[in-house]
Amino acid sequence: MSAPPTVLRAPHRFGWPKRVFSQVLLMQLAIITGVTVLVTGLFLAPLSAQLDDQAMRRALAIAQSTAAQQQIAVSLLTTEPAPGGPVQAAAERIRRSTGAEYVVVMDKRGVRWSHTDTDRIGEVVSTDPSTALAGRAVMEIDNGTLGRSARGKVPLRDDSDRIVGAVSVGIAYDSVRARLLAAIPGLLAYAGGALAVGALAAYLISRRLQRQTHDLAFSDISALLTEREAMLHSIREGVVALDRTGRIRLLNDEAQRLLGLGPDAAGRPLDEALGAGRTAEVLAGRVVGDDLVAVSGNRVLLVNRMPTDDGGAVATLRDRTELEYLGRELDSTRGLIDALRAQDHEHANRLHTLLGLLELEMHEDAMEFVTEVVGVHRATAEQVTEKVHDPLLAALLVGKATVAAERGVSLRMAPGTLLPDRLVDPRGLVTVVGNLVDNALDAAAGSVDARIEVGLRAEGRTVVLRVHDSGPGVPSGSRESIFMEGWSTKDLPAHGKRGLGLPLVRRLAERQGGSASVSDSPDGGAVFTVVLPEALGEPDPGGDPSARVRPAKAGDAP
Repeated sequence: MSAPPTVLRAPHRFGWPKRVFSQVLLMQLAIITGVTVLVTGLFLAPLSAQLDDQAMRRALAIAQSTAAQQQIAVSLLTTEPAPGGPVQAAAERIRRSTGAEYVVVMDKRGVRWSHTDTDRIGEVVSTDPSTALAGRAVMEIDNGTLGRSARGKVPLRDDSDRIVGAVSVGIAYDSVRARLLAAIPGLLAYAGGALAVGALAAYLISRRLQRQTHDLAFSDISALLTEREAMLHSIREGVVALDRTGRIRLLNDEAQRLLGLGPDAAGRPLDEALGAGRTAEVLAGRVVGDDLVAVSGNRVLLVNRMPTDDGGAVATLRDRTELEYLGRELDSTRGLIDALRAQDHEHANRLHTLLGLLELEMHEDAMEFVTEVVGVHRATAEQVTEKVHDPLLAALLVGKATVAAERGVSLRMAPGTLLPDRLVDPRGLVTVVGNLVDNALDAAAGSVDARIEVGLRAEGRTVVLRVHDSGPGVPSGSRESIFMEGWSTKDLPAHGKRGLGLPLVRRLAERQGGSASVSDSPDGGAVFTVVLPEALGEPDPGGDPSARVRPAKAGDAP
């Protein structure tokens, strides 16, 4: 058998880690260690100086206490320097009681009268005593016959306050150094404890950062940010991100287009940027559900909102304006198909009647029958086209009158209706009239003496539209709700959404600076009134304002 293949592994190299968690942890540990070492050093430096100062002050205090004993000054003047003399005895007693290294009493010549080493009594001191003999106290750290020490020197005075000598007291410097060295382990223990606590805190913070960044490297975060920006601004759906306070954190190009906002909307509160309305309610989460419908301007939007872990939310917007229009056209087409099916039966009955009259050779009766049938449709078309001169709107009303007749509803024009052929936006008015007539037809169908009355009146350049139906009317408490997206009392249509027609009507009216409202009619039913300022163009200044009016014919189609 052949030996298994050998896998060559690259040697492990130690280097700077790539993960955010590891980099932050190492940086925090380095900072904490550096700060701990710096603080420890800054504490030790003044501690050494403080211990030196304490030792010198202690030596000076002992020297001052010794010089204050008048008996020493008297003995200095009345005796000779000797190892068994009274000055040496008093100095040794003070040295032993205070723990000083030495207590030296000298005369004005600098000759010792006391010393720890009795052989040096009677000799001149090794350091210059002139400052103390001049009447000034001295604190210093210096080297002498006993080594390095912290010293204090003061003048020695008699009863007459004359300087007769000096007192020098020394504290062994080794004891000062020992105190400093004794303080270092405790200081290092505190520093180590602080370093351990800091390291633990750094680790916990880094672990939390690791969870929040999903253990990514900085390069991965940069790549994700770049990819996110490219994705957000390339997709054909609007994306709006909100923080926990309801401020807009991000919105892509498509969301700006659909909502009519600019890049400066980021950072602003949602209600301030969009204003009051259903769109803001849905995006803020005050209306919950999936595939919620909202209207922004003249656009129909489908909104889905997903909360995020930080308390904010991300909402996606889909433009379904064209789909909504197609759905409404589908509903209208189905209604027309039903009407045509009913007309087919009625047409067959009329043909059978006409055939019977012809077979019975009742030619005059047959002619009267045909004239009567054609006259009804012609009268309806003429009634519309005489009052509405825009061909697109006239064709719509003629078609709606046919559909209404098949559903048992009479559609007629209101007295005083007159609309010239000067519409600035015919399609916008067709949308408004079509929605209102459809709603009126649904409301009036099945009522007693079912009827719809459409009034169109020009007041200067303003168009006033009124649609009156014989339905049950609109309750007073719902007269504003019916203009909100999603509000409807009807069953869902084939395209699955209701409550969009009236909001679109109001938005179209408000976009032109107009209004849309509903009220009750004195003889029952509801009256919808839409005012559209600047809806008509300027009349021809060269002649009769009606010269440009072209009456539409019954055969005109939108």
